[in-house]
Amino acid sequence: MIQELINRYKRIRTEHFLRQTYQYSYAFVGMGQHSLTNLYPVLHYLGVPLKYICVTSERKAQLIEQKFPSVKATTSLDEILQDEAIKGVFVSASPSAHFSIGSQILTSGKSLFIEKPPCQTLEELETLIDLQRLHGSPVAMVGLQKRYAPAIQFLKERLRKAHLISYDLHYMTGSYPEGDALLDLYIHPLDLVCHLFGQPEILTCRKVTKDSFILMLQHPQIVGTLELSTAYTWTAAKESIKVCTHSGAYHLSQIEELTFTPSSSTIFGIPMEKLHTHHETKEILCQRNNFTPILANNQIYSQGYFNEIEAFVHAVESRNHTTTKDIKTIRGTYQLINEIQT
Repeated sequence: MIQELINRYKRIRTEHFLRQTYQYSYAFVGMGQHSLTNLYPVLHYLGVPLKYICVTSERKAQLIEQKFPSVKATTSLDEILQDEAIKGVFVSASPSAHFSIGSQILTSGKSLFIEKPPCQTLEELETLIDLQRLHGSPVAMVGLQKRYAPAIQFLKERLRKAHLISYDLHYMTGSYPEGDALLDLYIHPLDLVCHLFGQPEILTCRKVTKDSFILMLQHPQIVGTLELSTAYTWTAAKESIKVCTHSGAYHLSQIEELTFTPSSSTIFGIPMEKLHTHHETKEILCQRNNFTPILANNQIYSQGYFNEIEAFVHAVESRNHTTTKDIKTIRGTYQLINEIQT
């Protein structure tokens, strides 16, 4: 009886996955290491009908068609934009080319998923927002995957009813000579605090090295400090945020482990831990399990790549389109970046 129930559950789960098919065709612009590692595997798993891959090199186009015979490789973005069967286009190319490519796609009226940064300035972002509105592109979404990480979604829900006090964020990597650290790297933590706490005012901004900043931000209900630095190491790069509330402290490490440590009790304002031995308790709210090799424990899933791609495709297919996915939602992030730059 138990085995029959187990088999039935597995069968229902498999059939549910197989029934999730897509009616439209899609294209992808770019084939760099990030795309191959984090984005293409999700498209393959979901079974997204990818018709075109667009690259700048004829040689690479030939290699793509040898590797992926079911996909048409092209060096012409116009060929994709003129194909009425294509409803959505993924873009993960050189950051400096994103604005031009994104502008052409939105002008064509097709839906756009564009990796960060979608553009270089706040003015360019406003242009993209206007193009979406003017040409009726159904979906325009930026690949800031941390918004879609399960631990971030869990934390945001827990903070919704919490009495917030302060937060402390550290984003520490090695040197970054190949691009703009503020736009290419720090856009992630800056967007994260805007997403969690709302639009901030800069109280303090100190540039401590060429690409390192110490910030203090005032959000509507919370004050936070941020260390954004490339003065450390890529081998042991770290990202963490600690959020203090009246009921206790949340600590998120590497976007994969979320814990909660409750505040100690008091009597007439006197901490009970000063009166007797106190054993700190820590509740694990969300944690990637490295032992069981299932989807939820894959780093592509825990970091948010899976959910963001699925959210975009479902929005294009008119299954689950919400304003949280819209390109307009990162306006506050670019306003903050613009203030830091100036």
